Amino acid sequence: MSQTSAIPYGLPTERDAGPFAPPSELTRLRAVRPVSPLLFPDGHEGWLVTGYEAVRQLMADTRFSSRLDIGVLHVPYGTSDMPVATEPSPQIPGMFIAMDPPDHSRLRRRLTGAFTVKRMRTLEEHIADIVERQLDHLARLAPPADLVKELALPVPSLVICELLGVPYADRETFQVNSAKFLVRDQSIEEKMAAYGAMMGYLAELVTRKRAEPGEDILSDLARHDDLTIEELTGAAFLLLLAGHETTANMLSLGTFALLEHPEQLAELRANPELLPGAVEELMRYLSVADIFYRYATEDIELCGETIGKGSTVVISLLAANHDPARFENPGTLDIRRTARGHLSFGHGVHQCLGQQLARIEMRAGFGGLLRRFPTLRLAVPAGEVKLRTDMNIYGVHELPVTWTAPAG
Repeated sequence: MSQTSAIPYGLPTERDAGPFAPPSELTRLRAVRPVSPLLFPDGHEGWLVTGYEAVRQLMADTRFSSRLDIGVLHVPYGTSDMPVATEPSPQIPGMFIAMDPPDHSRLRRRLTGAFTVKRMRTLEEHIADIVERQLDHLARLAPPADLVKELALPVPSLVICELLGVPYADRETFQVNSAKFLVRDQSIEEKMAAYGAMMGYLAELVTRKRAEPGEDILSDLARHDDLTIEELTGAAFLLLLAGHETTANMLSLGTFALLEHPEQLAELRANPELLPGAVEELMRYLSVADIFYRYATEDIELCGETIGKGSTVVISLLAANHDPARFENPGTLDIRRTARGHLSFGHGVHQCLGQQLARIEMRAGFGGLLRRFPTLRLAVPAGEVKLRTDMNIYGVHELPVTWTAPAG
């Protein structure tokens, strides 16, 4: 691959075609070359993968490593004029999302039992109660209200705090720092300060869990003597961050999308049995967690291209989920679509551990909101909704909504 054939790094991430559509440049690249050469600011020649089939194959192939410590992953911290990695990053104990088998398998195996479909189903009624209490709170407010603050963020935060055994009273600490950690355009010092604050808090928490375990997931992990405090802390960070940020943004952005597609919203209100499929379609359509990175550990053939050993590979789940080769009319929100097979929870060994939990929370959140607030609508013009274009997990910063009739 030569630099002349590679697109320059300024990875298009802003959804310039509308708040819900992929960046137009990603759509163009996917149509022309779904596995495209990519030139990084430091001169490294890597790859950008946007096609559905290519992304699926790549994420299932463990020769594409998730580790940050075996080679230079040329990951920019924000925009193209920010610093890039120049040397391998040390592996963070417990951060199994950045591990390969067998280390990844050892840690993930400890958690699989906590997130089984059966166990999640036993929690369904309790999660529905949490949602209803939060909807009670929302109904007591005088509209307009910010749906992010009053519903979308509290629900998954309450759920993950209960599951992990994190005091909900401490939510301000972890919510502020996790939000700071996810800001795209910031210095590495700012990012690491937020990360360090969260890790310090969680290290103290898991140390207490080991000394006095309770009935929660972190206590269950702490009972395993072969896991160090550092590993427990890293795993807790990952579970807490993923457990509330992604679902919170899906609930708020999903509501925004439904309000902007009134015919879909009306159909879902009239046919609540469509809710499970609607959740899958919203996951596909919105793809709030979009960009992921891998590192080629050997020369690998991928959909007709040769990915050279040592190459950094950038994956766009958003582009893959909007691939017309896999989904008909992918730019259309269609709650009757069979969207199973979307890649929003990833694929392969790193497929999201908490996906069943997320589905239950979204079904309860969307279902309860539509049932109890039949006149829900935006309180500002759609163009004034503050999008999280500055964050690594997409969504809205605020979603001002209003309603007329008293909510029951």
